[in-house]
Amino acid sequence: MQTIYADGVANITLIDGIIRFDLVNIMQFEKEKANIRPVAALAMSMPALLRTHEQLSQAINKMVEDGILKKDDAQKAVMDGKQS
Repeated sequence: MQTIYADGVANITLIDGIIRFDLVNIMQFEKEKANIRPVAALAMSMPALLRTHEQLSQAINKMVEDGILKKDDAQKAVMDGKQS
C-alpha cells in the first residue's frame, strides 16, 4: 500500500455517481492565495464518501474529547499558513 501526504483536496466532481477529487499539497501562499500542486486523485462511490465522512467525523470528535484537537484548530492552521 502506498502512503500519500496531502494538505487538502481540490476539484471535487460528481460524474455518473462517482465522486472524484484531487489530493493536493500547498506549495506556498502568495497574496492570500495558495499555490497548490496535485499529488494524487481519488474516486469513490457516494456510499463510500458518506462512510468516509462518518468515520472522519468520529475521529475528529474523539480527538476533541481527548483534548488533542480543538474544533477551531483547522481554521487557525489555515490562517497561520497564510501569514508565513
